[in-house]
Amino acid sequence: MSGDALSEARQAIDAIDRQLVGLLNERMRHAQRIGAVKAYSAQGVYAPAREEQVLANVLAANAGPLTERHLRAIWREIFAAARNLEAPQRVGYLGPAATFTHQAALERFGAVTEYVPLPTIPEVFRATALGHVHYGVVPVENSTEGSVHETLDAFAEFDLRVIAEIALGIHHQLVARVPRAQIRRVFTNPVALGQCRRWLAAHLPDVEIVQVVSTARAAAQAAETADSAAIAPRLAAEVYGLDIVAADIEDVAANYTRFYVLAPAGENPPTGRDKTAILFSVRHEVGALSAVVQQFAAAGINLTSIQSRPLRGRPWEYIFFVEFEGHAAEPNWQRALTAVTPRCLFLKVLGSWPRATVAAAV
Repeated sequence: MSGDALSEARQAIDAIDRQLVGLLNERMRHAQRIGAVKAYSAQGVYAPAREEQVLANVLAANAGPLTERHLRAIWREIFAAARNLEAPQRVGYLGPAATFTHQAALERFGAVTEYVPLPTIPEVFRATALGHVHYGVVPVENSTEGSVHETLDAFAEFDLRVIAEIALGIHHQLVARVPRAQIRRVFTNPVALGQCRRWLAAHLPDVEIVQVVSTARAAAQAAETADSAAIAPRLAAEVYGLDIVAADIEDVAANYTRFYVLAPAGENPPTGRDKTAILFSVRHEVGALSAVVQQFAAAGINLTSIQSRPLRGRPWEYIFFVEFEGHAAEPNWQRALTAVTPRCLFLKVLGSWPRATVAAAV
C-alpha cells in the first residue's frame, strides 16, 4: 500500500470512529432510559434473555470480516458499559483474583464492572443474598470432574435465583519462574489436579504435589517459592508474573466448566433454548423419588442432570437438585409441578435461563 493509500485508509477509519462514538453514545442514552424504567419497577439491570436476543440480531446482521467470536467480545463490553450507565454493578465471585471463576465473570460482565473476590462459595451466596454485591458467580459443574457439591449445598441454605449460566472452556497451564527441569514441587487445587494427573505422572513423576484452595493461590505460591510451579490459568500467569512452562496440560482436551450467575430475584422470559433448575425433597420411603421422576417423564420433560445431597440435620435423608431442558413457565412444566408438589416435602424453582454458548478456552 502506498503512502497516499495508507493515509486515505487511516482518515476513513478516523471518520468511522467518530460515527461509532456518536452511535454508541446514542445507544447508551437509550440504555439509560431503560435503566430508569427498570429502577421504577424494581427490575434488575442484568437481563440475560434480552442480551441473548440482541446478540442474535447482531450475529444475524454480520457479513464479515468480523467473526462471531469478535462480535461476542465487542458486545460483551457494550453490554457491560450499558449496565454500568444504568446503575454501577458489583459482582462477587469465588476468588482470589485470576481464578477460572474470575475469568468466567469477566466473560459475562466485562471489564468496566466492579469485581469482589470472596474466599468461599458460601460467602459468594451470602454476599449476594445480603445485597453486598448485585450478582454472584460460582462454579456448578465441570465436564471432567462433575458437579461442585458446595454450590449445590448452598442452595438449601440461601434463597437465591439462578438467572444465567456461563460455559467456559478450560485449559490448564504449568506456570513457573524456573525451567521445567528445576521444578521440585507443583502447587495446585484439587480440581485442577484431578484434570491433569496423567500429564503430571508422565512429565513430572517425582515432584511434590501441594494442594491449595485455588488455582490463583497456586500461582501466588509458585511466585513466592523457589523451584516451584503451579497449575493455573493464563490469567494467573499474567497477574503473578510467571512463565508458561507447559501449555494446555489437561488430560482431556474437551474440558469445560459451567458457572451460575446468582441474584436475589429475577425472571427471564422464555427464549426457546432455556434450562431450568429445581431443588426438592421427598419422603423417606420406597419409590418416592421414582414417582416424582415418572411425573417429569409423563410431562415430556427431559432431565439433563439429577444430583442427590445429604439433608443437613436429618441423617439418611436427601435433597435432589435437578436441571431440565425448557422454561418453568411452559405448560408441560406447570402440569408436572401440579403433579409432583404433593409428592414432595418441599420444592423450589431456582430459576430458568438461556442456555449458554461455550466461551473461548483460556
